[in-house]
Amino acid sequence: MNKKILSVLIVFIIALCGGMVWLFLNLQEQKQVNKDMQELAELDKKEMENEYERFALQYSEMKTQINNDSIVAQLTQEQMKTQQLLEELKQVKATDAREIARLKKELATVRAVLRDYVMQIDSLNRLNENLKAENTRVNAELEQRNTQIAGLSSEKASLSEKVAIAAQLDATNIQLQLLNKRGKDAKKLKDCMQMKVNFTITKNVTASNGNRTVYVRIQNPGGNTLGGGGTFAYENRNLECSAKKTIEYTGEETGVTVFWNVSQMLEAGSYRVSIFADGNMIGSRTFSFK
Repeated sequence: MNKKILSVLIVFIIALCGGMVWLFLNLQEQKQVNKDMQELAELDKKEMENEYERFALQYSEMKTQINNDSIVAQLTQEQMKTQQLLEELKQVKATDAREIARLKKELATVRAVLRDYVMQIDSLNRLNENLKAENTRVNAELEQRNTQIAGLSSEKASLSEKVAIAAQLDATNIQLQLLNKRGKDAKKLKDCMQMKVNFTITKNVTASNGNRTVYVRIQNPGGNTLGGGGTFAYENRNLECSAKKTIEYTGEETGVTVFWNVSQMLEAGSYRVSIFADGNMIGSRTFSFK
């Protein structure tokens, strides 16, 4: 009898331990679920705050587009209401589902009212040609601010960077030829009256088509630029160039030739030819002359 009671007791203890383990594991799982839900709620709340901030900013920008005092007053009132709702949202905990739902509903109302004002202002702007240019500027600034608020994922930013790099032009087959006064090859530097630079811009289906200004920079052995072609912008500064040429780029392989008329004594040594376009250095090569 004692053995039976002991067996039952052991089974009961094992079952109890198993139940406690099961309960513990379920509690841990529930904690993780609650944590995930908390994070989602925080993200949802932050997204709502960003949208409220963007709408308040848009009201401010719209007020600069019109001279109608009545509409400006209405926009100011709606802007203050939006800012007040934003402050309420910042004070609310992400877990307060009732308040979050209320403020989300208010956000939808703000969005609808804002859309109506945008339509009204656009209609007014169409009546005044002078305001069209200003509207374009404001919309561009607003677009930029919206992008900053919304943010870009690292994957999207990386992809955009790759596309921009792929769209850059590339100059190959760079050649530097010395010409005498008859336009023939000069055998000696002292006979050179003109430098001829040939190169090819490779095919690039990613790059946009249209006119491009290509800048050629020739540097003598001392590192000085053989000037005469003006200047161009490169990496937040202006560089002197030897020659420039405007070409029509269609995305296909394009040959380019430019000339530099000798205006100073040429010294023996290495001459570096660098090609620039669209603010980028698209090719370079060094040539040595005795």
